[in-house]
Amino acid sequence: MHPNLSHLYTNPPLWLSLCFSGIMIITLAVFYSALRKAIPSKAGFIFFAIITWLAVLLVLAQSGFFLKTDAVPPRFFLVIVPPFTLILVLFLTKTTRQFLDQLPLQTLTWLNIVRIPVELVLYGLFTHHFIPELMTFEGRNFDILSGITAPLAAYWASQKTPAARTKLLLWNILALLLLTNIVAHAVLAAPLPIQQLAFDQPNVGVLKFPFVGLPGVIVPLVLLGHLVSIRQLTRVPKTVAS
Repeated sequence: MHPNLSHLYTNPPLWLSLCFSGIMIITLAVFYSALRKAIPSKAGFIFFAIITWLAVLLVLAQSGFFLKTDAVPPRFFLVIVPPFTLILVLFLTKTTRQFLDQLPLQTLTWLNIVRIPVELVLYGLFTHHFIPELMTFEGRNFDILSGITAPLAAYWASQKTPAARTKLLLWNILALLLLTNIVAHAVLAAPLPIQQLAFDQPNVGVLKFPFVGLPGVIVPLVLLGHLVSIRQLTRVPKTVAS
């Protein structure tokens, strides 16, 4: 079955692009705050590397590089493979694990607030035929619940009690499952050789400027936050970073 690519070369509304750009700025600002608390001397360098990566993705997206859906290997893999590989590498060495253990739990938890406006933007992309309904809260995407409950989770992160740590751990696991759910649906709905869903209205939105920043930067940062939080909560029984 061939996907309907009638909106592949259509530009999303300017207001939607501006809204998403604002979300990216907020996401980067919160993560930079976490870096400053964890490793002040290298926060600027790490942040510059993230900004550079985002700039590369945005330039490629603006040029239409990712719109060639029949390329082999799929060009969209360039968006998701490097950051997810880097996350894996960060957990493999002692030095980088020490860095991860210094990231503040409460700041990483507050980062999840961005999942609320992200879901609203996704709904806007759906109404303009750039993503399928299954990627929204009216379909199979319940990720907005993570954003709504993030303030409560951040409160737990500020507490020092075993009960609060347990609640925060469970919240991170559930929120990670919700994130995994939408990522899987987004990939399977994209016009790739592995597409299995939404052929009538495929996921072409994340191939475009500036929305390529969602799978390329925002999702990896949120994923990293969950993995780091779970690691800290299962390794440090007496203290919680704040």
